[in-house]
Amino acid sequence: GMTSAAATFLFASLYVLIMHRKGKRLWFLLCKKTSSNTEKNYEAMIVSYGSLAPKRFMYSEVMKITSSRNNQLGKGGYGVVFKGRLHDGRLVAVKFLHDCKGNGDEFVNEVMSIGRTSHVNVVSLFGFCLEGSKRALIYEYMPNGSLDMYIYSENPKEILGWERLYAIAIGIARGLEYLHHSCNTRIVHFDIKPQNILLDKDFNPKIADFGLAKLCHTKESNLSMTGARGTIGFIAPEVHSRTFGVVSTKSDVYSYGMMLLEMVGGRRNVKSIVAKSSEKYFPDWIYDHFAQDDGLQACEVTGETEEIARKMTLIGLWCVQILPAYRPTITKVLEMFERSSNDMDMPPKQNFSGLLESSAHNMDVQSSSSTRSEEISLANSKILQQSPTL
Repeated sequence: GMTSAAATFLFASLYVLIMHRKGKRLWFLLCKKTSSNTEKNYEAMIVSYGSLAPKRFMYSEVMKITSSRNNQLGKGGYGVVFKGRLHDGRLVAVKFLHDCKGNGDEFVNEVMSIGRTSHVNVVSLFGFCLEGSKRALIYEYMPNGSLDMYIYSENPKEILGWERLYAIAIGIARGLEYLHHSCNTRIVHFDIKPQNILLDKDFNPKIADFGLAKLCHTKESNLSMTGARGTIGFIAPEVHSRTFGVVSTKSDVYSYGMMLLEMVGGRRNVKSIVAKSSEKYFPDWIYDHFAQDDGLQACEVTGETEEIARKMTLIGLWCVQILPAYRPTITKVLEMFERSSNDMDMPPKQNFSGLLESSAHNMDVQSSSSTRSEEISLANSKILQQSPTL
């Protein structure tokens, strides 16, 4: 009896071990097949581009272009950027994406979206590399780096000057108008911020990093999407909570408005996200200073540049209205730049600090609680009573 029991246990153990190993092999093959199918899908999507597809490079070519990744320009959660030179002598910035889950989607998304663009205020994509898990994007080189390097410095107005800041603001708006209204396929960027605005040798701005962009037909104004995307402090309220409204091109307008206010104030809008901070949230701070008699002296504005700063501030405050319906379109923003600040009304003040806390803690929230919904509904009704139609 003991021998029989031992034999039964042994056979059962062997059976479990064999099935476990088969299961692992089956799972490995399944994952490999899924990965292979995913890469084939990426290939098919890019091939469907036809003649519109950017040039494709082999990985060995990309390594030669960057001198074996010798000159690093920067790095982030997406990967690392290196300086390089094409065979014809043109300088380029090559972005190598990390080999991790999710980058494939963002990679193809960036190739698909930016490959459709051609505008002086949108960075040019010269080519890409898709070779197994190795992915790289080859962009035109921007010698003056990104906008954040200047507006967050100790003396940003001395480095760039108000006139140049003003020209940069208008250039970014023109780039956005092109993406929203002039492409064959409308593009919503979803990550407009100073770090994604590159400056060429003449300090002309170019919108970059389309990893989070979303494409839609030109006749569509509203977007269907799940989850939140973007950077804390620049995400439009409706992107992280649909209770505020529908996601649309005006979501980019909100991000643009926050960036515009940072350009005026010379400080990060999320600087005050610390526990028990006595410092005002940046949009509240700039709104209060703007409404006071001291004007924009707190932002180092002199009499000669007051009109520029005042106009940029007013436009920025209109762009960051909590409800999308009361934000201007980017086309309207460009029209506002052509008007005098004296012809613009002061927008109603928003509950910016409460909105920031909600965004910081609910990035992946799909629906709000009933209490939160009641608070938002009450806030929305107050704004509706205060906000004039643009």
